[in-house]
Amino acid sequence: MTPDQAAAWRANQPKVDVWKVVAWQAGAGMLLAAAVAVVSGQWRLVSSVAWGVVAVVLPSAVFARAWARQMRLVQAGAALAGLFVWELVKILLTVMLLVASPWVISQLSWLALLAGFVVTMKVSWVVMALGWWRRRTRERI
Repeated sequence: MTPDQAAAWRANQPKVDVWKVVAWQAGAGMLLAAAVAVVSGQWRLVSSVAWGVVAVVLPSAVFARAWARQMRLVQAGAALAGLFVWELVKILLTVMLLVASPWVISQLSWLALLAGFVVTMKVSWVVMALGWWRRRTRERI
């Protein structure tokens, strides 16, 4: 691509704020935990879902902070290398939180934890799809 083509491509791509994604993840996780509380009324299920949400949101917030710092770097190579390092930190933190689950949550329900984890993680796709959909509807108007 030429620099002009790259600039045109970038202009057409939806801008996604990483903090917005983290906020949507936290919101979706809280809604899921509230729904589990209403439907089941069991604290062990609610706490398991909530821990699954924490295992996604906390590492995402750490990565979002690192992303904001890395994007300020002038050298693209250093920024990219830093993002790889922070992605590794995010993965390790997620694994550590999941491994610690039985010690943090008494009477842990792995299924509920997995539900909270997966639903919260998939919200990032919903946020990106909404950005794409909003851009498409603006182009049609």
